[in-house]
Amino acid sequence: MTATARCFWVPEGDDLYCDYHDHEWGYPVSDDRRLFEKVSLEAFQSGLSWRTILGKRENFRTAFRNFEIRTVAAFGESDVERLVGDAGIVRHRGKILATINNAARALEAIEAHGSLAAWCWSYADSDAELRRIQSEEEVRSRTTTPEAVRLSKALKRAGWKHVGPTTVFSFMQAAGMVNDHHLGCGVVDQINAARRVFSHPS
Repeated sequence: MTATARCFWVPEGDDLYCDYHDHEWGYPVSDDRRLFEKVSLEAFQSGLSWRTILGKRENFRTAFRNFEIRTVAAFGESDVERLVGDAGIVRHRGKILATINNAARALEAIEAHGSLAAWCWSYADSDAELRRIQSEEEVRSRTTTPEAVRLSKALKRAGWKHVGPTTVFSFMQAAGMVNDHHLGCGVVDQINAARRVFSHPS
């Protein structure tokens, strides 16, 4: 695949970004741990470049114990201080505390809905919308969707932090709940194939 066959936001020659785009971004995800990781990293990204987060992702995984939800929910003050002092991640106390809070809220969602995936995917676009391939102009022009706004509001009502509509939209894009590989992107066929065999969590 050449650089010109990727979405507009992928920097040419950046292997880490290219690999993320080609093999991860937009593929549907139904695993609770992976979804929690994605929404957590999107919250950390707010105000920063995604390249910064992507470059630190393995450090984040180590620091947050691979984003195992129950483990993170049990983090205490010593963990907070450990994370604030970890130069390998984004040392933002508010976002660190939000991630720990959100892990506890994720456990509540799992108890209430059967899984975090079932709850989040209930706010996703329809199958028809997921299959519709958009132009680059359409993708460039929007920073959120009605679905992302509704999920953001639901998360906030449930006590989640740092989950505004733009952050939630990015999370939904990354987890495949929104189809934003645009016309001309060489990954479109693989994304559609992944969607055809994807079972919506319920």
